[in-house]
Amino acid sequence: MKTLYTAEALASGDGRDGTAVTRDGKLNVALASPVELGGSGEGTNPEQLFAAGYAACFHSALRLVGRQAKADLTDSAVAARIHLGALGDGAGFGIAAELEIALPGVDRESAEALVAKAHEVCPYSNATRGNITVDIKILEVAA
Repeated sequence: MKTLYTAEALASGDGRDGTAVTRDGKLNVALASPVELGGSGEGTNPEQLFAAGYAACFHSALRLVGRQAKADLTDSAVAARIHLGALGDGAGFGIAAELEIALPGVDRESAEALVAKAHEVCPYSNATRGNITVDIKILEVAA
């Protein structure tokens, strides 16, 4: 891989209950375990950060392949859900992802082709492929 950009961040404190800050200071967040995991929920958590990153990255990839295909991506959007859970063997924890995609300017067949191509281009998709379950749903297309 030829590196084009490197992001740097430092997490400190008590793991999920601490802080995360990027080297350039553009991101500086309090971390807190979610209430569902017994935490205060008074900060963000790694799964929320991953969901935001995956949604933005996939949408960027989708817009790239859409421009190449000269597709109408007006009002396109990507939502991500990241699930955290215990692994079946009890040895640790894992994550799974869901992506929900809206492409109201294109027909179903075109949307499916664009989403498949974006899934091949997106760095997050490439990083997770074969490692976690990623469920992709196209929710909205042109009538």
